Amino acid sequence: MVRNIEKILKDKEYLIIIADLINQEKVQEMKQYRQHHKINCFEHCLFVSYNTYLICKKHHLDYISAARAGMLHDLFLYDWRGSKKKLHLKHFHAFLHPQIALYNAEKLFNLNDKEKDIIVKHMWPVTLLSFPKYKESFLITIFDKRSALKSFFEYNKKQFSNTKFYRYAYIFFTGLLFRIF
Repeated sequence: MVRNIEKILKDKEYLIIIADLINQEKVQEMKQYRQHHKINCFEHCLFVSYNTYLICKKHHLDYISAARAGMLHDLFLYDWRGSKKKLHLKHFHAFLHPQIALYNAEKLFNLNDKEKDIIVKHMWPVTLLSFPKYKESFLITIFDKRSALKSFFEYNKKQFSNTKFYRYAYIFFTGLLFRIF
């Protein structure tokens, strides 16, 4: 998984596809919100978007919709930690933020049906009833979870590094995700 911003910024074709998105003020605002441990929401979306773009392009899928929706999939613009109580949400962030991100994205951009599906269904299987309709939607869910796991293990590496649990969990999850591709 590409986590190197410099490498992403050298991919001119990818940058052309998402240029209008990343230059938009509300999308830039995602940099203010921490996503997983040490990564902000903008960086998380950039990594998910870029990695999905690469796989979709390699397998002749709709890499343009995947890249664009991947960049917008977490456009919820609030600190999600403790958000249910602070923001008086009826459900937990994990269940609501795909709809919030879609609502925010639709206010700013014209989205096609595939992009809408990708954004609103990226939390599957957490949101069991929101099964992805497109292959690109399913791939975003995989890279979204992979990014969260990578951040979790990087953040907790010192705590787990000397335990068998860490070694086996890391081998299992990375092996599982790499076998898919």
